[in-house]
Amino acid sequence: MHDRPQVTVVTAHFEDLIALGLRALIDEDPSVTLLAFDVDQARMSTILQAHRPQVAILSFGALSHPSQARELRLTHPQTHLVLLANHPSSAECSQMLAFGASACLSKATQSRDVLNAIHLASRGLQLLPGAERAPSASSSPIESELLTLREAEVLVLLRDRRQNAQIAAELQISVETVRTHARNIYRKLGVSSRRELSAPARQAFHPAVLPAAAPIALSTRRHSMRRRGHG
Repeated sequence: MHDRPQVTVVTAHFEDLIALGLRALIDEDPSVTLLAFDVDQARMSTILQAHRPQVAILSFGALSHPSQARELRLTHPQTHLVLLANHPSSAECSQMLAFGASACLSKATQSRDVLNAIHLASRGLQLLPGAERAPSASSSPIESELLTLREAEVLVLLRDRRQNAQIAAELQISVETVRTHARNIYRKLGVSSRRELSAPARQAFHPAVLPAAAPIALSTRRHSMRRRGHG
């Protein structure tokens, strides 16, 4: 790991076990520097403006609405977002990716995969879910307002300024289906045009895929912390 480029990180407020695991994990990697930690979501934008980290690790549960991720990406395009959630569904992860997050991971993810996500995010890579969860009858009404995986795919191409016919050809669907997906995307993201859709920092990214089911728990071993800034 010593040959990896230096990565600066800010972490949000998490429950004690996760917070301890994140700090120990970051402390183990000499190429990762923690600029601020245990940052309340209400102060996150201020901290990102002050420290300008390459990566911010956020708590999905602390977001009042998924669009907060989009707002942070718009306001702080230099910072890539990694979301940690308790049991994120494929639809929820797709929504976060569509809003500009680099990764949406379960808090049960293996430590090495979380660290890998930090490094990939710092390079502008986006980690895609390994597999889509099949819809169930118990799906909540809120989930119906999240982007589906197909809509997330269409969103990426719309932001890349592709025409409907080009999107249809690439995804092997009809032009009318593309229009339907586009209307749903506009409604769910609260925008009215492709111009608004393209507004969030249009950085080129190359999707990477994490293992679909990585049973994990962040390491909670205690280590002496290198001297770093506090939030």
